[in-house]
Amino acid sequence: MATVSSIFILLLTTTAVFAEASSVDFVKKTIASHPIVIFSKSYCPYCKRAKGVFKELNQKPYVIELDEREDGSKIQDALSEIVGRRTVPQVFINGKHLGGSDDTVEAYQSGKLEKLLGIDSSRKTDL
Repeated sequence: MATVSSIFILLLTTTAVFAEASSVDFVKKTIASHPIVIFSKSYCPYCKRAKGVFKELNQKPYVIELDEREDGSKIQDALSEIVGRRTVPQVFINGKHLGGSDDTVEAYQSGKLEKLLGIDSSRKTDL
């Protein structure tokens, strides 16, 4: 016969697995629903740098500030599961993972980012 403690442990484990699955679903649905998505932390200088690239291009990304959400850590765990990185920022363009801050700046400087976004790169400036 199951004890109260074993039932409680089973309940906690089931809840943790469900929370992780729903965080993965949240990340995947968010990426699929917006052309530009940045998983960020509001105080992170690398995140500010990545967001600055899109400001320079007059593009408005959908930004999820993980430090301002109760489930931010779970979302960060889900990102690790999906892209193999837990660090921020993590940038997605048209449903595809671009990478972090350095990847975003490099894509901007090479013209790859403008091509991915389908915009004219003739007015580009250096960051």
